[in-house]
Amino acid sequence: MPRELSHSAGENTEQTTPRRRIAFRKRRLRVDDVNVVDRSMLRRAIGGTIVGNTMEWFDVGVFGYLITTMGPVFLPDADPSVQTLFLLGTFAATFVARPAGGVFFGWLGDKIGRQRVLAATLITMAASTFALGLLPGYAQIGIWAAVLLVAVKLAQGFSTGGEYAGATTFVSEYAADRRRGFFASFLDMGSYLGFAVGAALVSVLQMTLGQAAMGDYGWRIPFLAAGPLGAIAIYFRLRIEESPTFQAALDAQQNSTQELAANDEAAPKGPLAILKLYWRPILVAMVLVAAANTVGYALTSYMPTYLTASKGYDEVHGTLLTIPVLVVMSLCIPLTGRLSDRIGRRPVLWIGAASTIVLSIPAFLLIGVGSIPATLGGLALIAFPVTFYVANLASALPAQFPTANRYGAMGIAYNFAVAIFGGTTPFIVDALIHATGDDMMPAYYLMGTSVVGGIAVFFLQESARRPLPGSMPSVESDAEARAVVEHQDEDPLIDLDHMPLAEVPVAVTDDGLAVQLPLDHPAAIAAAEDEGVDLEATALEAEVSGEEPVASGPIAQV
Repeated sequence: MPRELSHSAGENTEQTTPRRRIAFRKRRLRVDDVNVVDRSMLRRAIGGTIVGNTMEWFDVGVFGYLITTMGPVFLPDADPSVQTLFLLGTFAATFVARPAGGVFFGWLGDKIGRQRVLAATLITMAASTFALGLLPGYAQIGIWAAVLLVAVKLAQGFSTGGEYAGATTFVSEYAADRRRGFFASFLDMGSYLGFAVGAALVSVLQMTLGQAAMGDYGWRIPFLAAGPLGAIAIYFRLRIEESPTFQAALDAQQNSTQELAANDEAAPKGPLAILKLYWRPILVAMVLVAAANTVGYALTSYMPTYLTASKGYDEVHGTLLTIPVLVVMSLCIPLTGRLSDRIGRRPVLWIGAASTIVLSIPAFLLIGVGSIPATLGGLALIAFPVTFYVANLASALPAQFPTANRYGAMGIAYNFAVAIFGGTTPFIVDALIHATGDDMMPAYYLMGTSVVGGIAVFFLQESARRPLPGSMPSVESDAEARAVVEHQDEDPLIDLDHMPLAEVPVAVTDDGLAVQLPLDHPAAIAAAEDEGVDLEATALEAEVSGEEPVASGPIAQV
């Protein structure tokens, strides 16, 4: 809504003359305001971010599938159940470090840009994964081997804290508004394919080397493979350019005076200020991330351990059975991303929550039958809601926050939720089974988190086909850009108040008649000083562009 003040715009105060007050409206959109997506740049941005997510989840898959193999390497004298709990706890420790990384890299990404921070997170992440393959075991340095394992996983978790939040922010800012769900969903497709590749590599090694060789040296091979894979990923990551949306917001901020920008939505904030300003959408995002990742990590990181420890499968089958399900699920993720562009993010997320509640018990009952077809069916039932959840979080959550603070807010919301609920899911579920003796505890846990997640969707701001807050519209063609400008007044998806547009003063009478005022009008200048409106920035933009700003909304011709 326009900001209105009671400043008089004229000297006549007789009752026969309508009293006028000063309001500030965003100027109207122009064609050159609209970002037309460069398709080659978009493809490069998606490819450069997918490789990081694939790398991250490759490690998650490898580590999760080697838990029972690595236990004797680092704790050879412990009971097998203790070994499993230790490795699951080490896996969870990665997520303990993620919030710190999310806060740090999110703040840094809003200050210096997304591309440079994403390059740094990938380099650190790849180096940490490679270092895992070089660690000595208990036989070489005793208990210090386990300590080093935890330390390396903590370093890895710190770097991954900035990866997903930055990647989703980056791709969401690159994609056109009407196809953001589709393009952002490729991030999670890459994540689960990376997990499947890691699992497949572990399976091949288990079948070719045998369990004895895997325990001696074979477990190192997948982690060492992260070296050359990481180098390739870093090459692609360094080729991408800065998000045009962030660059435009940065330029707009630099055009504003320093004093006004410090109090403006367009200025980047520190973590505490972000929490104070955006605690509601952060809380909603955390609940949704918790619900989605509880199901996701139950399927990926915990399921091989569950099939091996609780259902009697050998380690090879415990790994192999999940791979085809992950591959099919990954290929379906862009389809649900496209669906969210058509029917909205909220309906698709509700499908994910409802299907988790309905299908969890049948899924684990099928797995409990013990046959391979039944187990595959049960895994597919768990994968179904994951497809609807993860395909939409990548596009729905970044759209809850303005451009200047999007990376920082995402770093906080995503990583705290994953640390508390997602990464700890294997550990919590395994502990619940041991405490109760009930193999159905995973189903109950998934159902509970999705009940809360389904409620959170009610409070999520719908963002499908809309410009990101704090950003200009983003389209795929010049013709679409002209159409957006032409229909900006009647298009319900266009909200000028949340775009980085210059403010224009208007005088509004009591009967609602509005007249645009010159930028140097005395009443406009006085009102701007009281309201904190930067008319100097508006004048500078007009001088640079050579076009006088036109106030949005109905304006009387005088």
